[in-house]
Amino acid sequence: MKSNNYPIGVFDSGIGGTSIWKEITTLLPKENTIYLSDSKNAPYGQKSKQEIIDLSIKNTQFLIDANCKIIVVACNTATTNAIKVLRGYFNIPFIGIEPAIKPASLKTKTNTIGILATKGTLNSKLFENTSRNINKEINIKETIGKGLVELIEEGKINSSEMTKLLSVYLKPMLLENVDCLVLGCTHYPYLIPKIKEIIGNEIEIIDSGQAVAKQTKAILEKHQLLNTDDKTGDYQFYINKNKKVLEMILSKKENIKIDKKDF
Repeated sequence: MKSNNYPIGVFDSGIGGTSIWKEITTLLPKENTIYLSDSKNAPYGQKSKQEIIDLSIKNTQFLIDANCKIIVVACNTATTNAIKVLRGYFNIPFIGIEPAIKPASLKTKTNTIGILATKGTLNSKLFENTSRNINKEINIKETIGKGLVELIEEGKINSSEMTKLLSVYLKPMLLENVDCLVLGCTHYPYLIPKIKEIIGNEIEIIDSGQAVAKQTKAILEKHQLLNTDDKTGDYQFYINKNKKVLEMILSKKENIKIDKKDF
């Protein structure tokens, strides 16, 4: 039986899942967390389904060995390709993340929504099933954000190369009368300022961060695993590549320890 003060485990194919981690720790500031950044294997979106499953199992085992009480798969590609396998393989609660197509379909006025995601997410069976179950009158304009994750992992969020790529991916959506843009990768929220420079403020940008945080809280409550300590949680990060970009993204947070580790 897991103890209440055991950490929440979070993993992603790199630093992008920190956008989810920030939402979780904002909603649940007393929770201890361990974040696993598999940056040397990023992006998962270009890998085969079996490779994604194998990496997800490896990451989960690492977090379970660290006494995590729940696992948040803070990666769209890992969720859509591997979470069913993980739930069958490990006896621990899992929280997954997938593109927020349903919320966008309820908000759109033009009946046209855009989704920017990785190839691995857009090609997955789970994404196909989710898309099939929304209103048939909603048009979904899918775009693979090839190269975006790599630039973010290199710390090139504000580079001219990033601006050029985003323009190529987003401007065709403007011509399609998209009024909601779904970010289907946890790395992409870090691009919101750049995205708004291209699409303006009239198109609503939707990601899954807050919904995942709320679901994490609900599952912890269900299993009576909420941390009841009065102090703010401790935040441990492990990364298997250069930790400079991770340090930059997390620089304003307290109680953080970042270690480079081979896994």
